[in-house]
Amino acid sequence: MAYECIVYQVKDAVATITLNRPDAYNALNLALARDVFHATIEADEDRAVRAILITGAGKAFCAGGDVKDFADNPDRIGVLVKELTTYLHGAVSRLARAQKPVIMAVNGVAAGGGFSLALACDFRIMAASARLKQAFTSNALCIDAGGTFMLPRIVGLARALEIATFDEPIVADRALSWGLVTKVVDDAVLLDEAMQLARHIASKSLHTFGWSKALLTNAFDTPWETQLEYERQGLVDCVAHPDGVEGMHAFLEKRTPRYNQ
Repeated sequence: MAYECIVYQVKDAVATITLNRPDAYNALNLALARDVFHATIEADEDRAVRAILITGAGKAFCAGGDVKDFADNPDRIGVLVKELTTYLHGAVSRLARAQKPVIMAVNGVAAGGGFSLALACDFRIMAASARLKQAFTSNALCIDAGGTFMLPRIVGLARALEIATFDEPIVADRALSWGLVTKVVDDAVLLDEAMQLARHIASKSLHTFGWSKALLTNAFDTPWETQLEYERQGLVDCVAHPDGVEGMHAFLEKRTPRYNQ
C-alpha cells in the first residue's frame, strides 16, 4: 500500500519501516501513527518477511507526539489524541505480539511515544550519539504506547519511576548498562549492524522464536503451574513442527539447520 509518512521496504526477508518526517524529528502526527499501524500489520502478515526493522530518517528516531499538531487543534485535541493513540497502541501491540523478531535501530533521540515505541520491540540497537528521554511528565503528560507496561519490566519499578519523575536524557552507555538497549554502535554503522542482527535472527526458526517470545512475555502475569503447562504445550508443538524436525535432524547430522517455515 502507499504510505505518506514512512518508507517501507522488504529486502533479504527483512521489512524495514523508516519513520519519514525528518523536518519534524519524526514526531507522531495522525498520518505517521496511521502509517506505522498499517506497516506493522503488513510486515507481520507477509510470509516473505522473517524480521522487522524500524528506524528513523534524519537526525532523530522519533521525538514523540507532535505537540505543535496538538496545540494547533485545541477544539479537537481529545478526538485527535484518541485517534492517534488508537493507531499507535495498535502498532505497539502488534509488534509486542508478532512472532517475528522486531529490531529497533535508534538513530537519534527517542522521546515520549518514540521511547515507548522502541520499548515495544524485541531488540534495540542504539547509535552512540542517540538519546532516550521519557519526556511525558516534564510536559505534564502521562506515559502512553505501552511505556508503563514495558519500562518497569525492563529496568524494574524503582528505576522506571526514577526515569519518569526526573526525566533526564539517557545517553547510550547508560541505556546499555540499564538493559534498555541490546547494543551500542558507532553512528556510521548503525543500520548495517541492525540489518545484520535482523538477518541473523531471520535465519533461525521463527516458530521457536514466537513460542519463546510469547512464553517469556506472558510469564510475568501467569501462575507457576499454568506457566509450566504453557511450556509443555510449546515444547510438544515445537517438536512436531517441521522446524523442530529439521533442527533435530541437523543436530544429529552435525550440520547447519535450514528453516523455511
